[in-house]
Amino acid sequence: MQQVQDLVTIIPWNFVATICNLLIQMYLIKRFLFKPINEMLAKRKEAADAEIRDAEKAKTEAEAIKAEYEQNMLEAKERANEILSNAQKTAALQSEEVVREANRQAAAIKAKAESDIAQEKRKAVNEIKDEIGGMAVEIAGKVIEREISEADHAKLIDEFIANVGDAS
Repeated sequence: MQQVQDLVTIIPWNFVATICNLLIQMYLIKRFLFKPINEMLAKRKEAADAEIRDAEKAKTEAEAIKAEYEQNMLEAKERANEILSNAQKTAALQSEEVVREANRQAAAIKAKAESDIAQEKRKAVNEIKDEIGGMAVEIAGKVIEREISEADHAKLIDEFIANVGDAS
């Protein structure tokens, strides 16, 4: 039993030396192990925080760029609609102008045709008058050459009508 008791007995100098040894080991571990590890962890945390700040900054910039892009797209759509509207208005005005010009030209052609018809009609009437005048002179010459009887007179009129019918 003595041996068991020696194992369980606490020797004060051993106990103090063990406690001092434990305190020295804790100090050394804290000084040379925990301090560098804590510094390294602090640097890592700072780097992670910097990356998070950079990511948030990039996200904010991306959202600003997205908002600007959407605004530009809206403006572009508005400009495209405005250009399309202007083009449609211009096309409508041009088509109206073309129709007016075509109507004006048609009216001018119609007026010229009517003028040409009237001129040809006058020309034809003048030609007929000349022919009738010539025939009248012929008839008058024949009447003067001879004295005509009632039967000759009817015969001359019939000849005149026949000649007029042949001339037209």
